[in-house]
Amino acid sequence: MQSLPFDQPGRFWRGNLHTHSDQSDGALSPEMTAQYYRDAGYDFLAVTDHFRAEYGFPLTDTTSLRTEGFTTLFGAELHAPRTEAGPSWHIVAVGLPLDFAPPAPEENGPQLARRARAAGAYVGMAHPAASLLSIADAESLDAAHAVEVYNALAAREDRGDSWHLTDVLLNRGHRLHAYAADDAHLQPQDPPGCAAWVQVRAESLEPDQLLAALKAGHYYSSTGPELLDVSLTSEHITVRCSPARKVLITGGAPGAQVVQGKDLTDCTLPLAMFRGGFCRVTVEDDTGGRAWSNPIHLAPTAGAGTR
Repeated sequence: MQSLPFDQPGRFWRGNLHTHSDQSDGALSPEMTAQYYRDAGYDFLAVTDHFRAEYGFPLTDTTSLRTEGFTTLFGAELHAPRTEAGPSWHIVAVGLPLDFAPPAPEENGPQLARRARAAGAYVGMAHPAASLLSIADAESLDAAHAVEVYNALAAREDRGDSWHLTDVLLNRGHRLHAYAADDAHLQPQDPPGCAAWVQVRAESLEPDQLLAALKAGHYYSSTGPELLDVSLTSEHITVRCSPARKVLITGGAPGAQVVQGKDLTDCTLPLAMFRGGFCRVTVEDDTGGRAWSNPIHLAPTAGAGTR
């Protein structure tokens, strides 16, 4: 089982990994976009404009936007032909070098993602539900670290949630993490930003430490609730969280373990049905906001005290 973030050194830092500015099709300049998130209490931001010829292949240097208590990660949303249902791939790459080259004419999405990962980026499958990614598409994107399991902009189309595809991939043995993001464009017709984020566990806000923590899966995702701790024994999983109406464990077996109530903050649930596969935690609050752990891979036999 991979290590969980809650006992890692440091603290949680709130950030958005999928953001557009007026360097592509966003409404605001990178400076104003960063200010928007900084004013909302975020600790970091990745500006990930569309890396397309029509925008001049922007990869924005946001170093000057870093201030005391707020930092940025370089990134882009990469595109190449094509998926089963759409003309181009949508691939979030955070931690790209500023000299990352545009895609070659013959480069497809999986090849582009491999090149981004080799260049040091954290690679995510952007809004799979909204892009109608097939399982074959997703399995071909073998350089991905994670799936964008919730996209706040795509939720407007009722295609914000991509957990089903993620669970199928996990059940097929793919070791992927899961993140939520705004996909903010901050256009007047869009839903407000700051609707979905990650909480990354690191010792500091240094971009290299945040990037390493993302690649290690030392984070959780949220649209509202806080996950304060997730811990495991040989038989049970214990979740501590901000007040919730539901805490559930799902995974590689049909069904779930669920506790429902009012102002739940500490719940212990059995793990037996998920042994030998994976499980994940979902917490839901009274407003319908949710928080998700990364997938937790479990050994077939128990190991008491595993965390």
